[in-house]
Amino acid sequence: MKAAPQAQLRLIDLQDLDSSLDRLAHRRRTLPELAGIERLEGRLTELRDAIVAAETEVGDLEREQRKAEQDVDQVRTRADRDRGRLDSGQVTSAKDLSGLQAEIESLTRRQSDLEEVVLEIMERTEEAQGRVAALRAEQAAAQEELSGLVRARDAVQHEIDDEAGTTSTARTAVAKDVPEDLLALYEKLRGQFGGVGAAKLFRGACQGCHLALNTVDLNRIRAAAQDEVIRCEECRRILVRTPESGL
Repeated sequence: MKAAPQAQLRLIDLQDLDSSLDRLAHRRRTLPELAGIERLEGRLTELRDAIVAAETEVGDLEREQRKAEQDVDQVRTRADRDRGRLDSGQVTSAKDLSGLQAEIESLTRRQSDLEEVVLEIMERTEEAQGRVAALRAEQAAAQEELSGLVRARDAVQHEIDDEAGTTSTARTAVAKDVPEDLLALYEKLRGQFGGVGAAKLFRGACQGCHLALNTVDLNRIRAAAQDEVIRCEECRRILVRTPESGL
């Protein structure tokens, strides 16, 4: 392949711009804020699930407490009714009086047991409500931290995008100075070799693979016409000659 020496030199300018774009893209993908955002989003999902579960538990306990309180009221009402009958003097039979007193005592014990159940449920409800409050506080803190990271990420990404836009504009201008066939080869090699398609020959070494060329290869390059497009024998990248090539 043939290309004017100046066009070949423009490949180095193009490579520098492409490397800058690659670095910017890598920086954008690996911003430390991104890992923090992912972590917090995962934690917020966990917290939402935990809050739903805790609130469901509170609701279940509140229904259980209402049922237990209703049971207490029913037993108390029945005991009060029996005491009223006992106090009214309407029951005169010794057997009936004994039975009524025994029932009142049984209802009193039942009421005491049910009131213990209510207290136990109230304690469990209070604990569950405390968990909901703690989870909501953690959720609010995590959301605030996430918002801060998102703002920081957006600011840095905006800065990167601005720089990438300027660099892309410069790249477009440089690419116009490179013949289409040489540009196509460069793009192909860039895709094959980690984003580097062209490199300088600097003091007898390829700056693409950083290996020194042997005497035979250097003599071959010295003998080549100035418009001959040279390839590194080691890494196969386009090798651009400059005044510092050491030829």
